Amino acid sequence: MAKENQSLTTEFILIGFTDQPVMKILLFLVFVAIYLITMVGNFGLVVLIFMEHRLHTPMYIFLGNLALMDSCCSCAITPKMLEDFFSKDRMISLYECMAQFYFLCFAETSDCFLLAAMAYDRYVAICNPLQYHTMMSKKLCIHMAIGIFIASNLHSMIHVGLLLRLTFCRSNQIDHFFCDILPLYRLSCTNPYINELMIYIFSMPIQIITIAIVFVSYICIIFTIFKMKSKEGRGKAFSTCASHFLSVSIFYICLLMYIRPFEEEDKDRPVAVFYTIVIPLLKPFIYSLRNKEVLSSFFLQGSII
Repeated sequence: MAKENQSLTTEFILIGFTDQPVMKILLFLVFVAIYLITMVGNFGLVVLIFMEHRLHTPMYIFLGNLALMDSCCSCAITPKMLEDFFSKDRMISLYECMAQFYFLCFAETSDCFLLAAMAYDRYVAICNPLQYHTMMSKKLCIHMAIGIFIASNLHSMIHVGLLLRLTFCRSNQIDHFFCDILPLYRLSCTNPYINELMIYIFSMPIQIITIAIVFVSYICIIFTIFKMKSKEGRGKAFSTCASHFLSVSIFYICLLMYIRPFEEEDKDRPVAVFYTIVIPLLKPFIYSLRNKEVLSSFFLQGSII
């Protein structure tokens, strides 16, 4: 029995989506297309921001890092998922499982902080435009980005370290397409109470603080916009916030869907598809198609090439 338990702690089987051959091929083609579009869109945005000096502003520094984190999220989940569509055993080792969860947690935590930083940037730009370059200097933004990555790394390491304390003796089959935290809790024969407590101690404050920053920033922005006498000024202010507000709304709606009772296994995959695959796909289009500066820079770089 000890040997069996030891083997269960070193390898898992990812159940995935379906065992039907036709559905496997169809889903594989859909997710390959989504993955390629996601990677091209996000890396393209990062390269464009890096190459175009007009985009070397606080908002686009944060946006470039956000695109990088969305690429990280896709790279952590999708390649293994695509491989498992045609894999016979669909095995993943414990350490590969932990690495997958680490990069997902790192990317999602960074997204929370970056979206809050972008909301604050829009608040300063609209509510305190004369002090914008003082309050949001490039040096400060770089320091903020570094701080975000350090905090996200520590947050992810804490949860991975706590996952490694668990023993998995119930089964080695993860009823999911990647190593998410809730399915791992269900497989654990060690009580995950401490892990869940640490989520409330570390993860919940991050969510509450970042949501509060976004909420307060947009309340101030809305009051400032309605005080503007010029319709053109109001329209311009709304347009600069529209992409970010839409992205924040989608992200936090999916986050609220993810925060649910431990027992609701049937919602694991649909919700996970949204926040690991669909959101990284949508963000480059949300920020690019509604942004004149990004579009003009894209066509300028295209004409140079």
